[in-house]
Amino acid sequence: MKITALETIHSGAEGAMPALVFVRVHTDVGLHGTGDTFYLPQTVIAAIHEHIAPVLIGQDPTAIEQLWRALYNAYARFGGLGAEIRALSAVDVALWDLLGKSLGAPVHQLLGTAQSEIPTYNTCGGPLYASIAGGSQAGFGSSRKAGVLDDFDAFLHAPGDLARELVAEGARGMKLWPFDRFAQEHGSRAIAPGDLAEGVRVVREIRDAVGDAIEIMIDGHGLWDLTPAIRIARALEEFDVAWVEDLVLADKPHVLARLRAASRVPVSVSEYLVTRGQYLPVLQQEAADLVMIDPTWAGGITESRKIAVLADTYGLPVTYHDCTGPFTLMAGIHLAAATPNLRYQESVRAYLRVVYPEMVTVVPEVHAGTFEVPRAPGLGTELRDDILDRPGAVSRVSGTRPQ
Repeated sequence: MKITALETIHSGAEGAMPALVFVRVHTDVGLHGTGDTFYLPQTVIAAIHEHIAPVLIGQDPTAIEQLWRALYNAYARFGGLGAEIRALSAVDVALWDLLGKSLGAPVHQLLGTAQSEIPTYNTCGGPLYASIAGGSQAGFGSSRKAGVLDDFDAFLHAPGDLARELVAEGARGMKLWPFDRFAQEHGSRAIAPGDLAEGVRVVREIRDAVGDAIEIMIDGHGLWDLTPAIRIARALEEFDVAWVEDLVLADKPHVLARLRAASRVPVSVSEYLVTRGQYLPVLQQEAADLVMIDPTWAGGITESRKIAVLADTYGLPVTYHDCTGPFTLMAGIHLAAATPNLRYQESVRAYLRVVYPEMVTVVPEVHAGTFEVPRAPGLGTELRDDILDRPGAVSRVSGTRPQ
């Protein structure tokens, strides 16, 4: 079996997730594997066709580690840990999908299954959570009007009602970002007392509504400087939140360590990091209580499982990030099934019920706050046949794709 073509599909600049890119790896035996990644789609597409395709075409797709190292070494020499790693991550996920299909086995079996059920929590974004005008940036949910399953609007304006609804569905946790808007409106240097109180109000109303029936996670999307981040973390201590995540950027481990030391709230670090090389100093400086990994940002399945092992070496649990595509979610679920130090697989119920069904053939379901381990070969889902009918969707192929 040899790789004959790489195909990218940009999901389109309109609607949900305009920064999403799918990649398919085609072979001479008719099998293909699919992955995706998110953010700066045109840059990722260029990296796949101009740099990755010439290396992969003609190669054995089952030599995943060899191919990963060849691509990573070429990028790392020039400091290419942005779009290049996202492109590599998407292709790596596609190669694992292809390997599973070729062997008739789900990916988690190839990795070594550790558990049959995957705990998940709900990140409280709506269907357009990762969408802003222009399509190349992530956004944090505040640029759209409320709509169906818009948990972002709900946690800001009716957090108690949302918490009761999620508990009734069996949700184990809910992640929200009640302080982001104040950094966006007033800057990252300080948080005003009234703004701090307003963010805390959201958390207090959840606890008043459901007590400790659900875990609460607080995201900061890297928007704050250290001093206001410490104030936020300390203000949350009385509510026993599960963790704070990216209150500050994750690029300075010594700053993260100061944040962690300044409050009793656990610190999660961070889907913004890529490869073991960026996670290691965070662990060495004891700057994290939990490790968050995005498989299609951090280096694909190949690198993500090594990051998980690294976290386990330091005695830390791992959560896999979603919000960045249906194949990212599936890759995370398979990794989660093979991660003995797993804490959670993130999910967004609006994506599971509204967004992802418009993109792929199979979307995993949540029951009592858990995903079942997939049983189908590969990742267990495919792009819908009508994916190119989405407004603005574009396909590009390098090599020869089977007809």
